[in-house]
Amino acid sequence: MEKQVSFMMYVSVLIFGLFTKCTQIERKCIDFQQGTFEFETFLNGELAKTTFVRNDSIEIDFFRGKSDTASIRWINNCEYIVKKLHPTNRKEEKALHMKILTTKGNTYTFEYGLVGQTKDKQIGTVKKIN
Repeated sequence: MEKQVSFMMYVSVLIFGLFTKCTQIERKCIDFQQGTFEFETFLNGELAKTTFVRNDSIEIDFFRGKSDTASIRWINNCEYIVKKLHPTNRKEEKALHMKILTTKGNTYTFEYGLVGQTKDKQIGTVKKIN
């Protein structure tokens, strides 16, 4: 009976190891800390595209003919805080927490929300164009 239990445990561990090996998530976040990027989303039923340029401490967004600059503070290789340098209202004064969840080729999927809030997180995908 003990041999059967040991064998079953061995098989379970082997299957678990194979499963986790096959489903490893790629996270090459450093590749996305600097460059030029595009983000598309639907606003009021219309597809809207933002282009932004990011270096290690500044991000400049270009949206509908206007530009906006934000500071970047990296928490670790995959998470950072974005805060607008010239907010025009109270909502824009609030910093955003960005977390890169996965990377693949020239894209990454990320989660974002207001700093300090665990609810109301949004998910998006960004494409690196340069």
